[in-house]
Amino acid sequence: MNDDLLKELMRSVQNTNSFQSLDEYFKVCDAYLGLLESKPTKIISPSHPNYIFYQYDANFKHIITRPVNSNLFISNRSVFDANIPVLMEFLQDLKREEDLIVNNAKWVNFISSNTINNMVYTIQQSIGCIADAFEIPNQARKRQGQLFENFIIQLIKKVGIKCAPRTISIPIPGYPDYKMSYELDLVFSRDNAIITAETPFIHPNEIVGSVKTTSKDRIDKIFLDKFLLSKLIGREIPVVAIFLHDVQRASARKASADNRKMFRINSTFKTGHFMGYTHALNKLDGVYYVDPRPEMILNGKLKEYISNFQKFLITDLWAFSE
Repeated sequence: MNDDLLKELMRSVQNTNSFQSLDEYFKVCDAYLGLLESKPTKIISPSHPNYIFYQYDANFKHIITRPVNSNLFISNRSVFDANIPVLMEFLQDLKREEDLIVNNAKWVNFISSNTINNMVYTIQQSIGCIADAFEIPNQARKRQGQLFENFIIQLIKKVGIKCAPRTISIPIPGYPDYKMSYELDLVFSRDNAIITAETPFIHPNEIVGSVKTTSKDRIDKIFLDKFLLSKLIGREIPVVAIFLHDVQRASARKASADNRKMFRINSTFKTGHFMGYTHALNKLDGVYYVDPRPEMILNGKLKEYISNFQKFLITDLWAFSE
């Protein structure tokens, strides 16, 4: 394995001034796919063989990466590079045609191929696997989360929708000396919303977005944030959630035949919590996954509330932004 290249990629991920454009995301991913050409050890999940793990060498303490869905991840560097100009051309056309692009014969095969989810997943999981080489796991999780938020913001802006993170401080009604502070991952709107005295926090044409790599330990807060934002501001605040995936690495109960430690995956999606908050508190206005769990596709109830990220970008984003 090319240790020097991995160290260089780690510095890129750690650099807070990096990833200012989509091109930087493409370049880092391309370099990581080049690293995989040196064939680091690959571990296949025995329970879910479409999920694999990469193991780095002794210089990186034989660290095992996060699980990677091989059905979504584009491991072939040439295929990934060939998809970059196609994706960028599609985003330009999407900016011009908006959701009517689904009727454009030029893009029918591209849309049906799921390439947008493939590209987003490959880029973000490449960053995640690079971050897994950090010695401090929390540092890896935090930085990967920041870069995923930034990645989604840049994609939304690329198609012509105004989008940015925002911090607001809302007074508590009846308690003027107290305020609740909220750091919103992103707020988007196609309108150049002018914040007036009547709408000092979130304009009526704006949508709040929560962007997380996983819903683990976060799903409750997203539902509660929608409830409190609406209650404190005094009107319904639309909130959507965008997640990368909901799986994590877990040790297998048994070692392999040659006594090597095996790894499997666990789902981190809490179906009961999600349905409970949806029906007992408030329904989110959209929930989107780049790598949805099988039950989100097969379960009729979950399908009512959860879609894939490509659908958000191609169709729902425009409906939200009207």
